[in-house]
Amino acid sequence: MARGIYVSAMTGGAGLNLVSLGLADSLYKRADRIGFFRPITPAASPEDDSMVALMRSSFGLTEATARAGMTAKDARSLLISGERDEIDSRSVALFGEIARECDIVLVEGTNLSGQDAAVEFDLNSRLANNLGCHVIGVVSGRNRTVEEAADAVDVARRSLQADNVSILAMLVNRVEPDDVDALTATIRPGTTRRPVYVIPEIPSLGLPSVVEMERALGLERVTGPTGPARDIGGVKVASMEGGNFLSVLHDGDLVIVSGDRSDAILAATASAMTPQFPVPSAMVLTNGLTPNPLVTQLLTHAAFPVFLSNADTFTTTRQVVAVQGDLSSGQPRKVAAALGAWHRQVDGSELLARLDLPRPEKMTPLRFLHGLIERARSQRRHIVLPEGTDPRILHAAEILHRRDVCDLTLLGPATEVRDVAAREGVDLTGLTIIDPATSDLRERFAEEYARLRAHKGVDAARAREVMLDGSYFGTMMVQLGEVDGMVSGAAHTTANTIRPALEFVKTRPDVRIVSSVFFMLLADRVLVYGDCAVNPEPDEEQLADIALASAQTAAQFGVDPKVAMLSYSTGVSGSGGAVDQVRRATDLVRERRPNLAVEGPIQYDAAVNASVAASKLPGSSVAGQATVFIFPDLNTGNNTYKAVQQSSGAVAVGPVLQGLRKPVNDLSRGCTVEDIVNTVAITAIQGQTDTAGTGTGS
Repeated sequence: MARGIYVSAMTGGAGLNLVSLGLADSLYKRADRIGFFRPITPAASPEDDSMVALMRSSFGLTEATARAGMTAKDARSLLISGERDEIDSRSVALFGEIARECDIVLVEGTNLSGQDAAVEFDLNSRLANNLGCHVIGVVSGRNRTVEEAADAVDVARRSLQADNVSILAMLVNRVEPDDVDALTATIRPGTTRRPVYVIPEIPSLGLPSVVEMERALGLERVTGPTGPARDIGGVKVASMEGGNFLSVLHDGDLVIVSGDRSDAILAATASAMTPQFPVPSAMVLTNGLTPNPLVTQLLTHAAFPVFLSNADTFTTTRQVVAVQGDLSSGQPRKVAAALGAWHRQVDGSELLARLDLPRPEKMTPLRFLHGLIERARSQRRHIVLPEGTDPRILHAAEILHRRDVCDLTLLGPATEVRDVAAREGVDLTGLTIIDPATSDLRERFAEEYARLRAHKGVDAARAREVMLDGSYFGTMMVQLGEVDGMVSGAAHTTANTIRPALEFVKTRPDVRIVSSVFFMLLADRVLVYGDCAVNPEPDEEQLADIALASAQTAAQFGVDPKVAMLSYSTGVSGSGGAVDQVRRATDLVRERRPNLAVEGPIQYDAAVNASVAASKLPGSSVAGQATVFIFPDLNTGNNTYKAVQQSSGAVAVGPVLQGLRKPVNDLSRGCTVEDIVNTVAITAIQGQTDTAGTGTGS
């Protein structure tokens, strides 16, 4: 049977959801098959448990491996009727069903939120023992002084020991940020002398989002954007004249106003459209009234969603205030903030080293993408995003900051960037904004560009003009070490992104051309395809370059490089110009990297299928098990990666540029927020190994 970790609240309000999510994220990278079990759910039914749903969506768990047991109401009835053993037996049975499918099961106990906290505490300890789980005890630091929180850890530890519970770790959650260091130093270690981790309070987790408010109140959406969820920073009732109302309105406020108060409605709408004025998170029209048709028409251009409530203003306000934010609702910004706090404060490797976990055997798409974030975070780098006014870039930047992945600089007019962020409900805290047109860096960058491009007739005046372009300014930031990498292309062409890098960043000394790869994430492995995005018709020297660069990229991201130089013929079975070119390119690769596993020319089926390989190239160390596929031309590569992506459901991550002295990566203009997050993480990882010098401008 699989082992289990029981996350148990030791005090009320411990915030178990954050601990479960963070622990699952750490476990997911270190165990092949994880499960999640909530023996007692606060939901109306086990099928409605939002935390189970979040675990399924975040870690690719199934209905069989992420489940809730009985409801809190049913558990209470069993306790009252003296049938406590029934709770145990049902929980053990469900745990066993999950454990048969998993290597380790994460169990989340009850929150000690009811009046019978002592009964719940005892119930959690008993369940942990009956399930054979190690326990992580979680103490709440909220509304406690440093000394009180340290004492609470001692009491909790003694209580678990008295119940003969196997303690894996103790955590303190929801601590005042200013008290984290003092509490860490004050907590007395247990007999094992292992660290007790301290996690600060994250106020945004308690803020309800507009989506949570909409669902809780069952409101009718009238108009407005339907993009990523915004947090409700405060609630403002428009009980005064519109102009006066603006004096109390702040960014992120939810505006509650009777539907016939056109003055206040227009004031809030105009405020959101005016730079440097506050932007509401949403508006709720009350009394079942909508404004007159002309005002309603203006509302269709509002920068925030508008809802209709049939209740009066007082009742609606009371209902809205009662809505609480919940991490388990799965809002991306909340999840990002929770995971960022977990990984900043908790050494997942140390914590899980206390268990002997089997190493993962499969590299699933989700595991690869989670691994990118972990590796990027391990050696923090600084990335510049030139397209600072693109909403997708802003949403991605907020998530990356909340997850503590890297430092970020956005380029663009500060007022415009902040205006777009306000309309999109994006929190720019912790992000740097630079306007190339007004930055003190522009003159230095222009001087350097003029020096590097003097042989092309570029003078100082022309260089200053060029540095107004975000791609050139951002690339020069990379070149001169102001940042470690650049990601662009959400609103510009590939040529616009790459051209500055080709002009003055240049290629590495051992590389002749810039090329690209896609990471093709299949159900159980990761393949690397190159070059599917940059070079239309590479010659044999360039093919060899692409192969060597692709093998290096594969190794950098944890893929053991076994290189297949693809052609329409395998081995010595065919001839012709195209086949001979691949054969010569393969020979060049072997000359330059004698220890690299490479085969070519080889057909795709022989490269990937072991049975085909056995008949076509028996004894080959690459055939049938290739991981890096080098296509003979762009036409073949681009069509193949898209065919595999569409027909097999593989996730294509890229293109990832390779061969440059410093990391610059391109986005598709159709990219999603998730694509941007992944590409920034990749660029940060590339920046961790960057040892190149400054380009020569030749």
